[in-house]
Amino acid sequence: MSAPSPHSPADAGSDCPADAGSDCPADAAPAHTAAPAQAAVPRKPAAGLGAAVWAALGIVYVVWGSTYLAIRVVVETMPPLLSGALRFGAAALLLAAGLAARRGWRSLRVTWPQFGSAFLVGVLLLVGGNGMVVLAERTVPSGLAALLVASVPLWVVVLRRAFGTRTGGRTLAGVLLGLLGLVVLTAPGLTGQVGLSGLLLVMVAAVVWALGSVLAGRLPMPADPFAASVYEMLAGALGALALSFLRGEPGGFDPAAVSAGSWAGLAYLVLFGSIVAFTSYAWLLQRAPLPLVATYAYVNPVVAVFLGWLFLSEALTWPILVGGAVVVGGVFLVARSER
Repeated sequence: MSAPSPHSPADAGSDCPADAGSDCPADAAPAHTAAPAQAAVPRKPAAGLGAAVWAALGIVYVVWGSTYLAIRVVVETMPPLLSGALRFGAAALLLAAGLAARRGWRSLRVTWPQFGSAFLVGVLLLVGGNGMVVLAERTVPSGLAALLVASVPLWVVVLRRAFGTRTGGRTLAGVLLGLLGLVVLTAPGLTGQVGLSGLLLVMVAAVVWALGSVLAGRLPMPADPFAASVYEMLAGALGALALSFLRGEPGGFDPAAVSAGSWAGLAYLVLFGSIVAFTSYAWLLQRAPLPLVATYAYVNPVVAVFLGWLFLSEALTWPILVGGAVVVGGVFLVARSER
């Protein structure tokens, strides 16, 4: 998952401020992670969309869409949770070093409540959300995983309603349409083509990611989305490492047995998935209309499905094509209603 993002179309116009790759799909990041956070920086009114905006949007589209392919390659020869710990640990250190070099170490200062909130959100998004997707992609095709994760904005609406936020009729219609698409997407698991346990794991990951996103809009998060993401990724790294030890992954880990492709995939996830795309997303949230930025949520899965078919020869069965189209359609309807 791209750091998914706690910012998702379902949140555009929600009761939480626009965030950034703070990945916010949330109540306001990632689906990907990413990693996410709430931004308190006022957004500049867009006079016109220049080439830089479209370039940044293209980066978010392609890079976050490609993270599912990269994860699939990484887990071929590397323990899944340990790879997540390495990814987010390295990304946290690089992002912290970049912030310190650009703004000084004081830019990372937060209050204890803000640190606790960021840590909790990071565990939910990156351990519960991203971690379960990484585990599932050992058996679930990358494109199918991306389509299931695309349901995050739908679950965000459901959870927001559970928290007492009123929901319009068109939004509910979009949620019901998207959930119908999820039923179709589980058909490969019911027929035995894909492990049902893996599909259910991805769906649980989407719900947990949505929960972290919703809480990110209600907890006292750091005002700077970059600083918040440092602590979220640190939490993700520590949480994934702890679960990795519980699964016994480090004991059987042999770096020499990891393929060059898996190492390259891990480096891609760190540098591009967690740094370049996130930075582009955070920048877009200050420079471009939020409804336009929110389109990443239904473009990413399309990119992921195409790349999985192109590079991994993943089958494009009718449940994937039809169910995916219905889920994306539901997300689009929610985005149109909520924005």
